[in-house]
Formats: sequence, structure tokens, C-alpha cells
Amino acid sequence: MPRARRSGRPHRAFIGSFTSAGGRGITAAAVDPRTGALTALGSADAVADPSFLALAPGATVLYAVSETEDGAAAAFDVSGDGAPLPAGEPVPVGGAAPTHLALAAGHLVTANYGSGSVTVLPVGADGALEAATGVLHHRGNGPDQDRQAAPHAHQVLPDPTGQWVLSVDLGTDSVRVCALAVPTGTLRVHTETALRPGTGPRHLAFHPRGGHAYVLGELEPTVTVCRWDAESGVLVPLGEAPVVEPGTDTATYPSAPVVSPDGRFLWVANRGHDSIAVLALDESGAKAEFVTTVDCGGHWPRDLTLDPSGRRLYAANERSGDVTWFDLDAETGIPRRAGAFEAPAASCVVFG
Repeated sequence: MPRARRSGRPHRAFIGSFTSAGGRGITAAAVDPRTGALTALGSADAVADPSFLALAPGATVLYAVSETEDGAAAAFDVSGDGAPLPAGEPVPVGGAAPTHLALAAGHLVTANYGSGSVTVLPVGADGALEAATGVLHHRGNGPDQDRQAAPHAHQVLPDPTGQWVLSVDLGTDSVRVCALAVPTGTLRVHTETALRPGTGPRHLAFHPRGGHAYVLGELEPTVTVCRWDAESGVLVPLGEAPVVEPGTDTATYPSAPVVSPDGRFLWVANRGHDSIAVLALDESGAKAEFVTTVDCGGHWPRDLTLDPSGRRLYAANERSGDVTWFDLDAETGIPRRAGAFEAPAASCVVFG
């Protein structure tokens, strides 16, 4: 497993992509801290369709889903300066088409879109993945018979306190708040929050103060502002805001929300509309107001990521095959295109 990390290593980004659509798998890139420019260090195609990535603390182990019918998760050694190195065999998740993953309390948790389930895999002391200890199956559906005939877990993430694991389900128009039993590696549903039917929630992001969350709909271009009570583990919808201009007739499928470190702005990637939306948040984080959109710099932005400095956004434009980065205006939050990096079938970007 990982070697000791060398000092003086450049800032790095890791880009996931769909190998079934011509992607390179996982690409490691150096990041210029002055300009944000990316320079390729190497790629690994050891697993099929590593569409989403998660970096372990210490930035020496990277985890990836394999978004295939026989879904799996895999660990990679990224302690060197080149391409990610496979660290053991991929581990089955017992679910179909895992689309997202997150680390929580010494475990890796995956959201399995195809089977509408969430899987827990223990992480060993050396970072290696162990066999799944639990699979939580969602139940329910929604009004869109094409997209919501069954559950579709799309994202999992721990809340800011680390006490809860939230699962966002596009098929059931809901967010489940789950408790992770560390000794057994199993999940149980604590509460479930119903959102407006047909919105198709895809991803959520927390406000930096932890008291609010923003749930992004994929089937309707809206974001639902919610109050989050970590003590009770309850998510309460407060209201909605659009993420495209009123009257827009372009078919739009939002993909990723990002909140600024100071809690003043919310950015959203819009597929179809091929834009990045800017929303202003009030001081409490309880209200979001649509401001404008800017071109995403490519086609079909599947993911949107803030760099560690909080000064730049990176859009993974899947269908145009690039990662485009933007400098952010500190006063208005409006992104300005600063450059692009070729990345066929790009699906996500993480930094470490």
C-alpha cells in the first residue's frame, strides 16, 4: 500500500472518466497553484468506468467506483508522482451502477444508482478495501415513470459532524439520513425527508456552518434549501430556487452543487443548458437567490468542484471531453473561464 509521501509534491488533481466512452480511467494531474492549470502526470484504466472518486485523508489512497452493472469499488495508491497504482483487486458492492462514494467512520460507502441501494465496505488500516458488510436497499418511486419507477440512490456523504450518512435518491424524491453502526459496518435509516415529487434529487451540499443543506434536483432545474439539525438527524425543506433563468426552454439536467467556503454563494453545474449557475445565499444560509449563469466551457458538465484555495471552480465536461477551470470573482461569485485540460469522457475531479 502507500509509500511515505514526499515533501514538496505539487498540488494534484484526480480526474475520473468513463472508459466505455473513450475515457482514460483515472488521470492524475499537477495543478499550478498560481494559474490553476493542469498538467497530466499519468493515467490508470485498471477498473471500468471510474466515474466518481474519493481521496482518503493524507492524500495517499484514492478510491473509485466502477459504474458497471456488476458494480465495484477499488483502491489506488497515489503516494507517488505518476499514474495511480491499483492497490488490490476491485471489491464488489453488491449493487448495480455505483455512481458516488464517500468515506465515513473508517468505511467506504457507495450509492448504487441501478439497484437503488447503499453499500458499506470496511477500510483496512493500510487503506485496502474489505468485503462489503452491509447493503441497504431503498424502497419507493416517483411520478416520472421513465426515471422514477424504482429507487435510484445517487449520492452518499457524511454530514459535517460525521455522525450521520445521508443518501440522496433520485427515484424516490427523498433524502435518507442513516446511522452507521461501526462495529458491524451496517446502515439503518434514521429519518427520511420527502422532497417535492418529480424533482429527482441528485446531490446535496452543506453550508460551511453546517446548519443548512442544498439539495439539487436533476429532473427539475431547482435547488431545495433545507435546514439541517445534526443533533436530531433531521433534514427539513424550507424552499426552492431555480438554477436557470426563468423561461428557459432548454432541457436542463443539473448535476452538482458547490458552496463557497464563506457561505455566500452556491454554484451549480447544468447539463443540457451547459452552464454554471450562480446563486447568492443570505447570511444565515436559509435563502438562495438565483443571480445568473455562465457558459461551462464545454458540453454536459457532469461534476463541479472547488479547488482547495476556494478561488477556482473546475467543471468536468463529459461530452466535450475536457476539464475547464474558472477564476471566481470574490465580490460577485461570478466565474470567469481561465483554461481547459483535455480529458475524454470526464466525470469528476477531486483535489489532494
